[in-house]
Amino acid sequence: MLKTSFETRRPQRQRVLHKEEPVLNKTRVSVWIAILILVAGCASVPTKDIAVDAQVDPTANFSGYKTYAWLGAAAIVNDPYGQWEPPQFDADAEIIFLIDRELRKRGMSENTTNPDLIVAFAAGIDMDALGLKENPDTGSDMLESVPQGGLAVVLADRETGFAIWVGTATAQLQQNPDTKTVKARLDYAVTQMFKKLPK
Repeated sequence: MLKTSFETRRPQRQRVLHKEEPVLNKTRVSVWIAILILVAGCASVPTKDIAVDAQVDPTANFSGYKTYAWLGAAAIVNDPYGQWEPPQFDADAEIIFLIDRELRKRGMSENTTNPDLIVAFAAGIDMDALGLKENPDTGSDMLESVPQGGLAVVLADRETGFAIWVGTATAQLQQNPDTKTVKARLDYAVTQMFKKLPK
């Protein structure tokens, strides 16, 4: 009986409108639109073809490395028509920036006088590489131009001179990409590579 009387006396919910609500709702909508644009922008950069791997020295104590210095970079580029690197874009500087960022995320700092680690990278590009691709009409494999690129990052112990970690990324190159696409693909490759660096 008590239950029945409670149900009949339940107060009706009334919505109280405030003057701030329309602004708040517009702000929420704007935030959601910005998030959707950001997600859509990230999703539009192709990364499925990027393969990342790493080799680690199992005896290395990675938590003991706090500082690093750059040894250098090497580039082996077969891109006679400038199809891979957009004009005014410096891929080497971008790769160094990304590697610096990942090392700093791990609490390391650059020290050119007495570093624990030596860092180097090599990038290779071959716009004339050939590979097998499936013909969508016949289902058979055919030989086609498949431009390839690769990036290797080496971390070496300064005292021993031995590499303790080597990260690699390989990918099919996009024909005539814009700067935003190249930056996003390099960022993806380096970020995924450093996820394989032990802590």
